[in-house]
Amino acid sequence: MRADAGIGLLAGLIFGAGLALSGMADPARVRGFLDIFGAWDPTLAFVMGGALVPMVIAWRIRARMARPFAAPAFDLPTRTQPDRALLTGAVLFGIGWGVAGLCPGPAIADLSLAPLPAAIFVLAMLAGMGLHRLAVDRPVYGGAAGSPAR
Repeated sequence: MRADAGIGLLAGLIFGAGLALSGMADPARVRGFLDIFGAWDPTLAFVMGGALVPMVIAWRIRARMARPFAAPAFDLPTRTQPDRALLTGAVLFGIGWGVAGLCPGPAIADLSLAPLPAAIFVLAMLAGMGLHRLAVDRPVYGGAAGSPAR
């Protein structure tokens, strides 16, 4: 196994365990957190706040590194301003999270806890990803010699 694949697997296992232990994989808890005018459950705010601590430490360590451990260079975003695609995706993500009580990471972790509801969500998510690829990511041809005009 390549080092980057092993690191990705380890990070995914730790992430999934954290989701399960924190309750983020429980749709009822997520909906309780989002129900600020009803029976609000603030525990996920502490989970999210607690996730910031190791991330701040990791970000500071990354700033001092010349390159990552298992890659030739850091793959950091070049855009610093939000665009319409990012904002649209954030709104759709939030709506989906609020309605289903799941987002991609917890849904995959839930496949072992509540297989049927999680599988339905994951299949719908994959269908949405496929539709996005067909509608947005496909190259638009035009211009000289049919070259992609992106």
